[in-house]
Amino acid sequence: MIDLRSDTLTKPTPGMLEAMFKAEVGDDVFGEDPTVTHLENKVARLFGKEAALFCTSGTQTNQIAIMAQTKPGDEILCHEHAHIYLYEGGGLASNSHLAVKLLKGDRGRLDLETIMKSLSNPNDLHQPNSSIVSVENTMNKGGGSIYELNELKKISEFCKKNNLVFHLDGARLFNALISTSQTASEHGAVFDSISICLSKGLGAPVGSLIVGSTDLILKCRRIRKRLGGGWRQAGYLAAAGIYALDNHVERLKIDHQNAQEIADIFKTKSYIKNIMPVETNIVIVELQDDILQDTFLNKLNEAGIKAVGFGPQLIRFVTHLDFKPEELQDFKQAVTALPF
Repeated sequence: MIDLRSDTLTKPTPGMLEAMFKAEVGDDVFGEDPTVTHLENKVARLFGKEAALFCTSGTQTNQIAIMAQTKPGDEILCHEHAHIYLYEGGGLASNSHLAVKLLKGDRGRLDLETIMKSLSNPNDLHQPNSSIVSVENTMNKGGGSIYELNELKKISEFCKKNNLVFHLDGARLFNALISTSQTASEHGAVFDSISICLSKGLGAPVGSLIVGSTDLILKCRRIRKRLGGGWRQAGYLAAAGIYALDNHVERLKIDHQNAQEIADIFKTKSYIKNIMPVETNIVIVELQDDILQDTFLNKLNEAGIKAVGFGPQLIRFVTHLDFKPEELQDFKQAVTALPF
């Protein structure tokens, strides 16, 4: 099977496994796992932040960072297609007890004007207090779309002037960085908190990090413990993350090229109505109106390809390090033979 449902499906490479087996470990709850500490310090330095916290998943890092910077009854502003709203189990409500204001924007991206117009009136007691803005880069539901750094800087300045927290769901941020001239440190200067995932394009089996100030990460560490997220000899997983950062960032370009090749293949297919612009490793195609999504996915599966439905008539394909360039020809033959 060619499995393109997600870039979370990758298995550790031989080099990554070797690094995991050789990792020096200790009890991280006691602050005694040297490999976890190494990973946290490495990522904090990379983004120009004071500290970082290693957690189990991007959902956990997003939810903890938001909890640490808000209070119940506050309002968060995010795109209507944001991962923190659609795919994190209602965590904004159940964990942080936040009101959520959903905004629209081009391919999942917010702009300053929209945010400015959407703040609740702080002098109106009937409205919640707008306290945090969250964006996603790359934007999953936007087909891996990338924010312009200048727009993020403008939003950041506005947030600072208006005492708003600015959070980044950076689950696939390295895909954005490798596709542009943007840097990790530039993003670190823009955001109060960033969630970084190691288990998507970078290919680690588990793990995400929160980066921010020392005070913020101390709060996050306490929340992580309260939620049962304190772990012990986590250095084996941290070693995989360190290996991924050292060896798998530049190769994201291969995933991006493969995604573009897949989009080019679909451009010639009559059963495809539209294809979102491909900027990184996500391809979202729209089926013609007379084709049932479930039928299409079943036929794909029979042809040896796995993908996911991503909304009405939408199918998502995500390239990753376990999808090799030589599989492109097999993919092309399979989708060309589909009975549509």
